[in-house]
Order: sequence, then C-alpha cells, then structure tokens
Amino acid sequence: MNGKDTIERREFLRQVTAGGLVLAVGAAGCRRVDDAAVPQETGGGITPVAWVRVDPSGTVTVICHRSEMGQGIRTSMAMIIADELDADWKKVRVEQAIGDEKIYGSQNTDGSTSIRNFLDQYRQAGATVRALLETAAAKQWNVPEAEVEAQFHEVLHRKSGRRLGYGALVATARDLPLPTGDRIRLKEPAQFRYMGKEIPIVDLRDIITGRAVYGQDLRHEGMRIAVIARPPVYGGQLANLDSSEAEKVPGVERIIRLPRAEIPTAFNAVGGVAVVAKNTWAAIQGRNKLKLTWNDGPNGSYDSAAYRKELGATSRKPGRVTRRQGDARAAIAKSAKQVTADYYLPHLAHAQMEPPAALAVFANDSIEIWAPTQDPQSARGTVSDVLKIPIEKVTVHVTLLGGGFGRKSKPDFIVEAALLAREMNGAVKVVWTREDDIQHDYFHAVAAEHLEAGLDANGKVTGWLHRTVLPPIGSTFSSDQQYAGAFEVGMGVTDLPFDFDNYLAETGPAPARVRIGWYRSVINIPHAFAIGSFADELAHAAGRDPREFLLELLGPDRTIDMTRVGLAGDPWNYGAGFDKHPISIARYRNAVELATSSAGWGQSLPAGEGLGLAVHRSFLSYVAAVARVKVEANGRVTVPRIDLVIDAGFVAHPERVRAQMEGAAIMAMSNTLYGEITFQQGRAVQSNFTDYRVTRIAEAPREIVVQVVPSTAPPGGVGEPGVPPIGAALCNAIFAATGKRIRTLPVGEQLKPGAASA
Repeated sequence: MNGKDTIERREFLRQVTAGGLVLAVGAAGCRRVDDAAVPQETGGGITPVAWVRVDPSGTVTVICHRSEMGQGIRTSMAMIIADELDADWKKVRVEQAIGDEKIYGSQNTDGSTSIRNFLDQYRQAGATVRALLETAAAKQWNVPEAEVEAQFHEVLHRKSGRRLGYGALVATARDLPLPTGDRIRLKEPAQFRYMGKEIPIVDLRDIITGRAVYGQDLRHEGMRIAVIARPPVYGGQLANLDSSEAEKVPGVERIIRLPRAEIPTAFNAVGGVAVVAKNTWAAIQGRNKLKLTWNDGPNGSYDSAAYRKELGATSRKPGRVTRRQGDARAAIAKSAKQVTADYYLPHLAHAQMEPPAALAVFANDSIEIWAPTQDPQSARGTVSDVLKIPIEKVTVHVTLLGGGFGRKSKPDFIVEAALLAREMNGAVKVVWTREDDIQHDYFHAVAAEHLEAGLDANGKVTGWLHRTVLPPIGSTFSSDQQYAGAFEVGMGVTDLPFDFDNYLAETGPAPARVRIGWYRSVINIPHAFAIGSFADELAHAAGRDPREFLLELLGPDRTIDMTRVGLAGDPWNYGAGFDKHPISIARYRNAVELATSSAGWGQSLPAGEGLGLAVHRSFLSYVAAVARVKVEANGRVTVPRIDLVIDAGFVAHPERVRAQMEGAAIMAMSNTLYGEITFQQGRAVQSNFTDYRVTRIAEAPREIVVQVVPSTAPPGGVGEPGVPPIGAALCNAIFAATGKRIRTLPVGEQLKPGAASA
C-alpha cells in the first residue's frame, strides 16, 4: 500500500483476468471476462457486484466491492461464493476493489445492504463457476456432464474415480460458453460447507499482529502531512490569518487556505487553513500557533439548549401528517385514561476509533487516493467535481476502516487531501485528530418526540399519536429541507406495527444548524427510544406486565398491508419490496418471547436492579432487547447483562452477526448513558473522550447474550438493527429498578440523589 503505481482501469482488468477464468456477476446474471475486456464491455448488460477469478494454480480470488470496517464483508462474501463453488477455503483469497462503478456497480457500504442486497448474486457466482468447471472436466474426459461432480476444489468422474483440480480445468473452461438454466444448481442448506458456520475473518491475523493497513497507517515516498484548522461554526469562513509563528515551527513547509464551501455543504470540505509539514507533530504544533479570526456566519448563535426548547414546543403543536388511521385525537379524548410523554435525544458524534485520514498523490493532471472510505464512488465523483478534472483521472483505493458508522461515507476529508495534493503537486496525507473528528462531524440529528395515547377501562390502547421533530439529513444537501423525509419517518413511525384502530403520525419543521448525517441505524434511534419507552409507560399506567402488554400491542400474527394504513405518501421499506420483506408480527412476537425467556423475565431481583424490554424492526430485521441494570445509591448505572435476539432471515456468517450485535450493545449503551454533543455560539462544546464519553471496557456488560433466529427467509440487514431497541430497554430497566422515568438522553447525572428532572 505504498501508492507508487497507478494502474489504469483497462490495465487493471487485464491483470485481473490474465491467464485465469474470471466471471463478473450482476443482478441480471453472469458474464465471463477475458484478457481483452474493457470496463464498458465487462457487464454485457449487467452491472457487476462480484468478480471471481480461478487461476491455473487453483487459487480462487474474490474481489470485494464493499468496504471492510469490522462487519466482516470480505469474509462473508467470499464464504458464500466459495461455498457454492465448493472450494477449499485454504485456497481462497480476497482482494479489495478500487472505486469504480463501471467495474463494480454500487460500492456504497451503508444501510446494512452488503448481504441482503447481493446474497443471490454471490451464490449465483459460485454456482456458475462450479458448473463451468464441471463442464470443462466432462469435455476433457469426453464423458457426459451428468457423470461429473465438483467436490472440494476438484471435479470427480464418478464412474472412473478420476479427479482434476480446479486449476487444471481453467484453460478449457475459458473457451466454453457459460452454463445456463438447470446447469446452475444452488446448494440446499444441508450441503453448505461454510455458510452458517464459524469462519474466522480473513483479516484476523493481520489485524492482531499490526500488519493491517488502515487510513491512519498510510505512507508514501515524499509524503507530507497536513492538519487543518476548520471553521468552528458550520458555515463560517476565515476573516483574518496570521501564520508568522506557525511558519517558524521546525518541519512546517506551507500554510494553505482551503476554499470555503457554501452551505449546505453536502460532501464538500468546509474550508479553513491547512498546515503542511514533514510530520504530524510539526503540523499540529504549527496549527496551534496560527492566529485566526473567523466570521461565524448564520449559525454563530446556535445554542443547543435553546434549540431543544424550540423543538419541544414544535413537537407539541399539530404538524404535517405522515400517517392517519381512524381518529386518534377523538379516541384519546374519549378514553378512560390519557398518557402523554415527551422525549428528547441530543446530537451524537460517530466517534469511530479511527479518525478520518486520507492520502492523495497528484501527478500529470491525475490523482490517486487511498482512504478508509465507505463510499469510494462518492469520493471519486466529488473529487472530480471539486478539482474539475475528468472522473477517469481519479482513482480511489479503499483501506480497512477503523470503524465507520456512516461517517466515512462522506468524503469531505478525502476532498481536503485531494485539494492539498494538487496544491503541493505531490503526495499529501490529511490527518484528523480526535478533536477534529468530534467537533466537525456530520452529527446525528437532535430529536424531540411527542407521544400521546388513550387507554380504555380495561387498559387497552384506544388511540396513539406520535409527532417527531428533527433536522433532516436532507438539510445537508438542500437548504429548503426542514421536515423529516419519508425514509426518516419510515424508520419506526409510519411503519408502527401495533394493533389498534386509531393512529396519527406527524412531523414538524426543524431547521438544521450543523451538518446532519446518517449514523448507525439512523433515525431509528430516537423513534425506537420513544416508542419502546412509551409502550412501557402505557403498560405501567394500565397496571400490566410490560411483556404481556407489548405482545398485546403487537396483536395477532399477521403481515401488515402498508397500502391500507393511511400513509400520506409511499411506504418506506429500506429499498426493498413488501412482497419479499413484509412486516411480520409473528417475527416480532418470536423475538420478544425468545429474549424475555433468555433473560429470565419475571424473576425476582435485588433492590436497585431491574429488567427492561423493547423490540424494533429496522433494515428488514427484527431485534428484541432485554437489559438488566443495577442503579447504585449514588446514581451510578451498571449493566450486568443484555439479552438480544435478532431475526435477520438467512444468515451466512453467524459469528459476525453476533459480533455486530455485541458491538451494537456497547454503542447503544454509549448513546444512552453518556453520549451528547452540545453547542454554544455555534461551536461544539465536547472535543474528546474526556467529555464525549463512550463505554469503557470496565463498564461493558459482563454478559451480552445473542440469539440468532434460524431462518430461510430473505436476508435482512445486520450492522445497524441491534442499536435501536437497546436505549429504551435500558431506560425501562432503570424505571423498573428505581421508579424514575428517563425521557431525556443521555441518562448522565439524572439518577444522582437530588438531581433535577431533565
């Protein structure tokens, strides 16, 4: 990863295909690619999502078009293909794709889509190569194809017992037409060699021995390091610069002003002043000595405490209707008991362990970039636009990501490296410090959630109202966006599955004052927290057990017909059709029952301890969470155990699913107990892990018990669905332990003796 050689796409394809058997796989099928193929020819009417190569040595290479950030896609993708190919896992290797839509199709690793969108194509790829190798063996032996069978990296002729390894069949297979129809046989689950099994990730040895290359590890001959003083307020710009002291720092070479992007800035860099130096320490010290005066612009008065009051007031007024079923207001007014609650969630920072970094090399009017990006194509396109050079002159390589959570799909840090590399006419690596990352994030939206419900004399819900108010993600791309979009309200609000006749969902306006971006599980976080907490509040208002009350809210087993629930617009289903991924109450109920059984729901607990329950569907998967908490006399909250059940349909790599659910539990604890970004005079107050807390090792649960529901249903997402229900489960458990409701996050100091109600 020294970045010395730039490979043109045509040459790249020739290197990939030289001497080997290569298939490009897309939704419309497969195509064999030969040595003379060029990018526009590779698809043959398909957009490839997977490339599989078998070379004469028998080595199988899978080129992974998605970014690896710990979710295990390099391994899972290769496992699926190798299984259908019946390959020997020891002879399978994985290469990371460069960013290029013509060669690889969509490479945006967001939305928990890498398996759920491409499982069928991955399986088809492996099965097609297997069938082609069987045909090649039959041709070499001059026997009927029905007499041969691929078995663990060889093809067997059943009658004679002859065997040929995959490598020995490549030359013949390269000249054969691709198999079609019944010749391509997908395996039955009982035949799986790797899928559903425990396979260590392919990067494991490099990661634990320190050989793995992340963005912060990048090196290049002649490379300079740059750190940047960015406007402290979103939309601000430099008014005055005195760099004389910075220029005296040993190792500092240049001070460069970066162009300011107009708000909304989208994926562009926000501007500022770059200090370019021979090493990171010199660059940071030089930045510290800059004397800067800023014009703060339109967001210089942003105060998150005042903004919270504005959002709360808006949430208590009638808003824009997004779903109307029956007459919720009338039903609530006539009910025997009315319950109202307001919930608030602050801005969150992604705070992934690896802050952003990018290396760019500019030469001969072309630029080559290495970066830990979730979306190399957005990076490529944005750099092309900003530098005003043809996109063919931009190459983006993807390193391992030390965490992403949606932050690294925004290429602003890559654009900075590209601008500076061009200015220096060479190699520049932009390094973000932890403070840079936390204070200049694409923040998770602050949200106010207002809920009302009525209960009849038997404690059953007669009507439910949910009003959500938050600055939408669209505000980062368009200045007229103030209402949550259909996909945002479709994350828990308009797709609410509960069984009652009267429901009203609304959203209110909220102008953005900072960059708003997607964050792991996105707007499911505030919606699941409000809904899961409110369901628990209603259970206690009705004098019912929360588990039984929640199951009653879900109602009988059925699928929800989203065309008949009174939506104001088109339903949102994470980009999938409801025919393939319907909302299933049976799957909701099963997750709740398994989680509560595992956690020992109903057991007697010591004083100061409690169990809390919540369930949520997101990214086409169902997750139920039961948290056990202990609240000490001084208000300190500890979490001895969290039980999680995920029904994600078919699961290819259960070890990675459990790992992601465990990580989701830790992240959700951070969000719920500690996480908060506040703003004063437009500036983020928090700057590092000293004041933006994340869960420490000593604070993690002693037990995180994860059950993965066996299923043959189409796969759902896995990376994100674990986060949303855990916040409500934790706060419901706190109520069970103390009798105190938490409606404002983070929990923070709220449980300390004498603490005022938030």
